[in-house]
Amino acid sequence: MKSSALEMTGAAVRAGALAVALSAAGVMLAPHVASAADAAAAGYAIVDRWAVPGDGKWDYLTVDGARGRLYLSRASRVQVLDTATGKTVGEIADTPGVHGIALAPDLGRGFTSNGKADSVTVFELATLKTVAQVKLSGTDPDSIVYEPASKRIYVFNGHSNNVNVIDAVTNKEVATIALAGRPEFSVASGGKIYVNLEDKNSVAVIDVAGGRVASTFPLAGCVEPTGLAIDEAHGRLFSVCHNSTMVVSDAASGRQVARLPIGSHVDAAAYDAGSARVFSSNGDSADVTVVAQKGPDAYSVVGSVATARGSKTMALDPASHRLYVPALNAKGALEMLVMEPTK
Repeated sequence: MKSSALEMTGAAVRAGALAVALSAAGVMLAPHVASAADAAAAGYAIVDRWAVPGDGKWDYLTVDGARGRLYLSRASRVQVLDTATGKTVGEIADTPGVHGIALAPDLGRGFTSNGKADSVTVFELATLKTVAQVKLSGTDPDSIVYEPASKRIYVFNGHSNNVNVIDAVTNKEVATIALAGRPEFSVASGGKIYVNLEDKNSVAVIDVAGGRVASTFPLAGCVEPTGLAIDEAHGRLFSVCHNSTMVVSDAASGRQVARLPIGSHVDAAAYDAGSARVFSSNGDSADVTVVAQKGPDAYSVVGSVATARGSKTMALDPASHRLYVPALNAKGALEMLVMEPTK
């Protein structure tokens, strides 16, 4: 790999590179704590903290920029926040073990993956009213994504290692696609669905038209990939891995173009085309790593923003360039950290 693809600056980044090397050798380091200097270099800052009422663990978040809403999965329900005020504006109930939320704006519908019920809840975006419950043939649904051209929902099942495909118009399961490993996060683009296979350290590529896995490519240097984001314009995938590594791949060929150090215990990745930045939310190092994209094959870690231990998921609003990161405060109550660019 070219050295330009791994250009890194700053003490925090050099420490991250050492962590990657030692992780590969089986040596564990204490999590790096993001400093004020790291945050300044990152070009992002926390500008608000919203109190999120109620109890329960959280998982994925999804932004509906058009309606100004933030969907937060919360154990047995989905809480819906106003992105202008942070106030709770509604709730989608009866979603046991909810993990993900997929939106179909063209249909005016949303879909949740309910891990404990092996089901998908279908709701109206306008009213948040539940309109259907779809029982799945797979088990432990986790990641969920909408493919607009086919108007189908793809639900990735962590225990049965397969994908259930739902017709988003009829709310019926219409197909099942077997996978070679345990699926994690997924993204849809250009008639393809890409999904990290956590136990295989690889990415599976599903051909939507053919209804099958068209190819699988390895993620060299990655251990247990979780979060996944995509740069659609340049065809680049960003897989974040449990050995404190981000791997950048060519979506068309699977060729690895960059490998970068990030924080520890990551679970989510995001890409902002407007600012040419890639993000990873890291639960153990309690920070968000910020990566600058200088070109399709050139990246550098520019800094990190401190969050809270356990804050391993996030969502990006590409219109405002805001990041939303759930975090527990000093009293153990959930709040939403709101990050914005500082430059």
